Formats: sequence, C-alpha cells, structure tokens
Amino acid sequence: MTKENTSMSSHTGLKSTTEMDMRGTDVTMTIPFEDVIDPKLVGELTGVTAMGVDIGSRNAKAVLLHQGKLHTAVLPTGINMQETAGELLEELFATAKIKLEDIGFIVGTGYGRVSLKFTTVPCEILTEITCHAMGAHYLNAGTRTIVDIGGQDAKAIQVDPETGKVVKFRMNDKCAAGTGRFLEKAAILLDLDMFTVGPESLKSTKDLEVSSQCVVFAESEVISHRAKGETEADISAGIHMASAKRVTGLLRAIPLESDIVFTGGVSNNVGMKHALERMLGQSIVVPRLDMVFAGALGAAVYAQRMAIEARRAKSNDDKVKFDLSELTRRIDDSELSLIARKDVKKVGYLCTYTPPELLTAAGVGFGRIDKCGSPEVVNQGEVITKSVFCDMSKSVIGHFMTKDPLHEALDQVVTFYTCDTMRATSNAIDNYFKPSHGYVVPRTGDKPSARAFFREEMLNFKGDLEKLTGNKIDDDKLRESIKLHKKLRQMVHKISDLRKRNRPPLSGSDFLEITRAYRTIPAEEQLPVLEELYTRLSAVPDDDVPRLRLMIAGGIMADGDRRMMDLLEKDMGINIVVEDHCTGLSPFYYDLVETDDPYRDLANAYLDQAPCARQAPLSKRIDFSGMLAQEYKVDAVIYYFLKFCPSFSQTKSLFTRRYSELQIPALEIDTDFSQGDTGQIKTRLEAFIEVLKETKGAKTVVSTESKGEETLCTA
Repeated sequence: MTKENTSMSSHTGLKSTTEMDMRGTDVTMTIPFEDVIDPKLVGELTGVTAMGVDIGSRNAKAVLLHQGKLHTAVLPTGINMQETAGELLEELFATAKIKLEDIGFIVGTGYGRVSLKFTTVPCEILTEITCHAMGAHYLNAGTRTIVDIGGQDAKAIQVDPETGKVVKFRMNDKCAAGTGRFLEKAAILLDLDMFTVGPESLKSTKDLEVSSQCVVFAESEVISHRAKGETEADISAGIHMASAKRVTGLLRAIPLESDIVFTGGVSNNVGMKHALERMLGQSIVVPRLDMVFAGALGAAVYAQRMAIEARRAKSNDDKVKFDLSELTRRIDDSELSLIARKDVKKVGYLCTYTPPELLTAAGVGFGRIDKCGSPEVVNQGEVITKSVFCDMSKSVIGHFMTKDPLHEALDQVVTFYTCDTMRATSNAIDNYFKPSHGYVVPRTGDKPSARAFFREEMLNFKGDLEKLTGNKIDDDKLRESIKLHKKLRQMVHKISDLRKRNRPPLSGSDFLEITRAYRTIPAEEQLPVLEELYTRLSAVPDDDVPRLRLMIAGGIMADGDRRMMDLLEKDMGINIVVEDHCTGLSPFYYDLVETDDPYRDLANAYLDQAPCARQAPLSKRIDFSGMLAQEYKVDAVIYYFLKFCPSFSQTKSLFTRRYSELQIPALEIDTDFSQGDTGQIKTRLEAFIEVLKETKGAKTVVSTESKGEETLCTA
C-alpha cells in the first residue's frame, strides 16, 4: 500500500514513516520545497522536473523535484536493482501524476548506481559522497561536516558551505565495523532488531566498554557480557559507543566543523546519534527531511543542473565552454593551505618521474615545482644557472631567489633525474636554498638490472621521507595510496577521452588545469571533484561537424605558460585535443600493475610510462607520440619546446620525421618565458592553420571562443 503525507505538519512523522518502510512497507510522500529545503537555497531549485535515485545496499530511495514539490519514495533494494528503480519511479509517477517523458534528467547514486540505465531519459551516475554532500547542503545551508553511515560503509565528509561540494572525505570500506551491518548483527545477538536496538541503548545506566569493533569478535564479547549479567541496554549502549569511536576516527582525518549532520540509513538510529554527540562533544543538526533521502535529494539537485546544462549545450552552436573557475580556486586554496600549514613537512618535486604515491603515503604536503617565471624571475635564476640552461630551470631557481611563498615554505625538494639540467638545478637548490635529494632514473628501463636498481631508488626515497617526517611508511598505507592515485590517473585519462569526440566538451587549457589540480590538490580530496567534472562534461552532446584537431607535443608546458594555448584556442578557435608532454596527458596514460611488492610496482610503472626524450631507446617515446596522434585523430601537431632544452630540442627532427611518416603535418615552435616573440609565433601559427584548412579540403568548423561563435571555413 502506498502512503502519502502532504501536510508535513510533523517532521517526526517522516522518520516514523521511513521506519515503517524499513520494515518492508513502501512509502511515498509529497512535500512543498519550502517545508524542508533551507530558506537560503529554496530559490535555487529550478522548474525542471528531475529525479535522483539512490540505490543503497539495503534500501533504495528516490526524490522527484516537480512543480515546487519534493516527492519521496523508498523500497527495500531487491536483487535486480534496475527493477527496484523502476518500482520507485512508478510510485512517484502515481503520486506526482506525471509520466517518464516528463522527466528532464535522472541522476543515479549509491551502492547500486552502476546498474542503473534509462534509455529514454538523459541519465548519469554520481558517487553517493558527492550526492550526500549536496543533499545535506540543500537541507541545511550551514553544513560543513557529514557523518554518513550506511549498511556497508561509513564516511566522514567535509563540505564547502558556499557550494555544497565535497572538500575532503574519508571512508571505512574494509569491514563492517561502525556500519549498519555491524549494528544489525549486534542487535541480533541481543535478541533485538535494527528498530529497537537504538532506543534500548538510551535506557543504559552505565558505560559498558565493548572493545572489539569486528563483527566476528563482537559476538563472543556480547555473549560474555550477557553471561556476566549485563543488561541489554548497557550492552547496546556500549556497542553504539564502539561504532561511534570508529566513525569519529574517520572524522579526525578531516576538519571537524559545525554544522554537523548525520545522513544514511543509520541516521534514524537514535542510539547512534546520541553516541556520536557524546563522542564529538557537540550536537548534530537535524534537518526537516528524513536524512535517508539526503543522497537521493542531492542526486535530484544535480539532475536539475545537468538538465539545464544539456539544454544550453543543445541550443548553443558553439563548443560549450565550461567554467573551471571553481577548480582553479581549489587549486589556489590548496597551495595557500600548503604554505600555511605547520603540522606537516612540505616537499616540492621537480620531475614527473617522482612518485606522488610515496609522498601521499608519507603524509607530507607536496606539489610539483613547475611555475613559469616572469622575465625578472628568470633573470634572477640565471645568476646561479648557466645562460644555456632552459627557462624552466632558471624559473625554478629564480623563484627561490625571489622568495616565492611556496618555495620558501618547503622543507625539502626532491627529483628523479632525467635531464642534466634538472640535475644541476637540484644541486643548486641544495647548495643555496633547501635540502634537495636526487634519485637516478635509468636511461634504459627495459633491462632487469635497471628495474632492480630503480626499485632500490624507490626504497631510498622512502627512507629519506621517513627521516624527514620521523614516521615509518607502512606497506599497507602505500598500497592504499597506490590504489588512490591509480583511480585518479584513470579518471583524468577518462576525462581526456571525451576529447576524442567531434565536439570536445573541454579545451586543451581546461585539461591542463585538470592535470594541475592532480599535482596540487591533496590526493584524498580529488576523486569526487573529478567524477563530478566527468559527469558534467560527458553530458554535453556530440555532433558530426568536422573540426580541426591539434596535438601539442614536446617539452614541458609549465604552470602559467598558456600563451600557446591561448593563441590557438582563444584567438584562432582551434581545438587542442591531446598533449604529449609531461604536464598534459602523457603521465596519465600508463597504468600500474599491483603485485606483492609495491616498490617494484612503482619502479616498473614509472619506467613503463611514456618516457622522457632523455630515455633510451628514444624510439619508444617517438612511437608513443605517433600513437597518441593517431588515437586522437589529430590533423596536425605543434611541436613545442623551450630553447636550450637538452631533451626535446636536440631530438625534434626525429619526432617530426615520425609525424611526416604518419602524414600528419607538424610545426616546430621553440621559445622561452620572455613573451617577446608572441607576435612572431602568432604569425607562424596563423599561416600554419591557413595551410591546414586548404589541405584538409572539406568543410571545417573553427570554434572562435573570443567572439562566442563558430566560423564555417571552406577550402
């Protein structure tokens, strides 16, 4: 039987109704926005009919936003999650009196989100972390910390109160400790159930310690307490406190700031809420909607936004320009935070062969030192370096000379040597500014002896980090870090693959900003950011209009060195769809195979990645560059490098020869950070593009962002 509550005069009624559902009765409700949404945010909900579906491990929830009302439904999660979702939709359609075709967008989230598919309605999936944050934000605009406990995992989430987006999160997904499953098992041992174990704990008259948090070992401990004559109430309270301790351990890893809200299936457990408040020493805010719906509500909010973005994309003839200012803000905030922090050691690294997996596992704050310096900064660097060094090395030294705040804040600099210039730069830093450690990257990585040597260098790096921090790097922690960075690299690569479309949904400059985020934002904060960005970008429709597609190849394109990208993309409207350099796609192309030896895994992975032009055989890098150009179906290559670059300037003819063999035109551009040759470079690029248009022959669209229009060019 379907129940409906439209008056919403009692919000406690919401929770009791949801409890009825958890016992096996399906429920729908209809609630005006203003009754539950935070007054500060209710005006941000649009008129788009959208739905969020949250398939949890135990229960499936859905929220429909339609004509100023919020419709909710909840059902037990069945074996077939798509069928469960279909049942939820039927419940809501009957309540709201709409049809499937009336829905503008659906977002799926939760444990079973990957099983969701709706062929006739635009649909995307987002993680429950992202959706719980947004849902809690709309129910309480001041939310800064979320405790989310579901059937199989527990999470601590830090939220930006300005946007409702995830700043940082921690989760326990190794075992059932501290989750709904743990409490359910404990309740059975006490002859209780999930709906009585919480209230029973509030009857406790004394603190009874339950030390074990493992489901397996808790059974014997509960039996032991019962044999001693302890009451169900006291044992229940001890179980809830043990779970709360586990969850607050996650909270210690993120800033614990008020307002704190409690989401997930366990949020209705009054005993767990009481235990958490005791452990935290502060109250948990209770919004006006049952928090089991937080994830579904957040998904529905995102669905509204995606529907609007899809409409804008469809009505706009030009390539959609996404606003990445928020990502840039987070990058800048992360750098400022690193400068200000006093609780960690800070490490800067020079080369992409440096494994951030070890830096993350060591618990240090870190970032790549790759800023493009002004002519004044470069000139300062040349006081120490040789004039025949590239501007990248001069810029690194110049920033130390001019006391750049980030460089000043570092405790140590590390690099895995590739080119001789960076080796000399590292030595200069060690002699004049900061302790600097260098590690050798074998020129030839295919030999077993070279791989064994590089593994030892990884161990040496580990030892130096342990000396710096005074803490041992646990192998399990390193493996966790390896898994995290592997996910992040795969996500960046996945975003890049969207540029294979005829209509790339992001520019080359956008992608460089994403790779900069990987090098700057703490790794544990990045995954929800990248996942949300991918979802937004993948929702942009493609078309069959041909466009000129270019690849940038060659040496490093430093942080702040966007002159080439701006000339091509903003001034000329050319699509940069891929990069073969160490701040573009190349470092994210390789994968890491995990074995029982994480140090060997790191050594092999970094030797197997797209190699520097300093590595032997050079043909390996040239083959990779040609393969990348073909994979992304580029019409031409801009081979870009800094003057005096020892790796890419001396090998340029070999690269361009390979492009010629593949019948891909290439233009060489050598420059420095002075900006003095901008006019000359622009003229060369314009002439090159004009020839490309004539050679291509077919109609080609050139997207002119600076004018906000597309120009149809014909040969």
